[in-house]
Amino acid sequence: MRRAHEIDFQVFGDDMQFVEISLDPGETVVAEAGGMMYMDSAIQSDTVFGDGSDRDKGKGFMDKVMGAGKRVLTGESLFMTTFTNRGSGKKAVAFAAPYPGKIISLDLDDCGGQLICQRDAFLCAAKGIAIEIAFQKKLGAGLFGGEGFIMQRLVGDGLAFLHAGGTIIKKELEAGEVLKLDTGCLVAMTAGIDYDVTFASNLQSAIFGGEGLFLATLGGPGHVWLQSLPFSRVANRIFAVGKKSGGKNKGESNLLGGIGLKNLLGGD
Repeated sequence: MRRAHEIDFQVFGDDMQFVEISLDPGETVVAEAGGMMYMDSAIQSDTVFGDGSDRDKGKGFMDKVMGAGKRVLTGESLFMTTFTNRGSGKKAVAFAAPYPGKIISLDLDDCGGQLICQRDAFLCAAKGIAIEIAFQKKLGAGLFGGEGFIMQRLVGDGLAFLHAGGTIIKKELEAGEVLKLDTGCLVAMTAGIDYDVTFASNLQSAIFGGEGLFLATLGGPGHVWLQSLPFSRVANRIFAVGKKSGGKNKGESNLLGGIGLKNLLGGD
């Protein structure tokens, strides 16, 4: 028997997608703050500590605060938002990604009950999905892995939705099979994937070819989801153009600062 709510959904759009989730009376979906696009009037939104799942039932208030506080380590808010259908009949709530890209729908039952994803990839999920932190065990992955030492772990048996930039590709890695990629192109992976970050084999190519000094290595068995265009690549290009202008165009400078691109340059 599923612990997570069994929600229905439909993804709309092509390169700028959003997902509309249909909730039966009493069903709930949990999302990052600011991700909601629209909702029916019968949908009630509430702000909660942590992920809104029932896995922390029976814990004291301070335990819940500490659990929610772990989210700060991933750069997220202490709080998440739940959306519950308080009406009769199906009602809809929709969520959109914060930048152009695709939305990936995943049933965690098909992923062995858990999924590791980049900290900014999570969009929303059925209530009952636990959203935890996942520390990278290998030093190389922690120090040089673009997204840092901490990723997110989604645990449960229901639907979760991720967003990513560009074209999305899913790859299955057999036992012993290794895939090398730019660290920013990794969106998510199943728990059995061995993840590390290594030096590029050709130092000259890395320095002068613009490919970076480090590559992520993923070892099977398991599944991985990759994105062709991490948003930080776009941000880096835009910021570089703005920097070259030397502040001559005040409007351009204000635009760059206003949309917070400098804050997006911490890694792919």
